[in-house]
Amino acid sequence: MNRQEMRFTGSGGQGIILASVILAEAALIAGHTAVQSQTYGPEARGGVCKAEVIICEGDIGFTKVVKPTFLLALTQSSLDRYSKGVDKDCIIIADSSLVAPKGYNIVSKPIIQTAKEKIGKAFVSNIVALGAINAHLKLVPPDVLKEAVLKYVPKGTDEINTKALEAGAAL
Repeated sequence: MNRQEMRFTGSGGQGIILASVILAEAALIAGHTAVQSQTYGPEARGGVCKAEVIICEGDIGFTKVVKPTFLLALTQSSLDRYSKGVDKDCIIIADSSLVAPKGYNIVSKPIIQTAKEKIGKAFVSNIVALGAINAHLKLVPPDVLKEAVLKYVPKGTDEINTKALEAGAAL
């Protein structure tokens, strides 16, 4: 696997940080090296938040994303803020409700709409996003990602989160 420097962005409360933790865990289960970090301000709920994951085969000397190879954006403000400065070859998966900047490698997916309409719960948008990301980038086997999801989601939500993961993969 090539080194993946991934940035997850959205609004506090969307599960951005949890999604990054789950993906890092899945990478570790799959035998890769991974590190996760997060940033959010005092306005954690509702403010812009960012989490980062680096996945590779070798050692990770510096644990901050320097040159993102991937960006997830679930809100317009996070897309506007974090798409600036990324290389044109960075893959950006953005919710389809967002207005994407021109000149970037944008993959628009109805992540939030899928969570609301197919699952019936907007709060699983982060898990829908994970399914879509993994299907697009092929980072870990789907069963490994499911194992990591089920390790971190609250007990009793296994079925809804599994459905969300599968719906995201189908995007």
